[in-house]
Amino acid sequence: MANLALAVLWAFTALGGWAEQAFCGLGDARDQVCVADVRDAVLVSLAAVVPAAGIVLVSVAFHLLRRVPDRLVGMLTAAAFLWVVAEAVVFFGGHLARTS
Repeated sequence: MANLALAVLWAFTALGGWAEQAFCGLGDARDQVCVADVRDAVLVSLAAVVPAAGIVLVSVAFHLLRRVPDRLVGMLTAAAFLWVVAEAVVFFGGHLARTS
């Protein structure tokens, strides 16, 4: 459940436009350079999102993994860590976009 919540948070932040609104403003007053820089940060965050999503899908899909609780917990913890890293990349990238 935590991984799902983190995935939804990342999706709204990166794909839903929350990061662009937070760091570049609303409406026509947006700085297009800032928006482009935030989108670049989102692209960089994909380096953590893709493995995180893969780990979650693999851990849910394979019954063998679900029967070994320690392995499942380790995989889901690693995925949660990667979601947090992806969110941090978007945050710091957006902060850098705003200050430049």
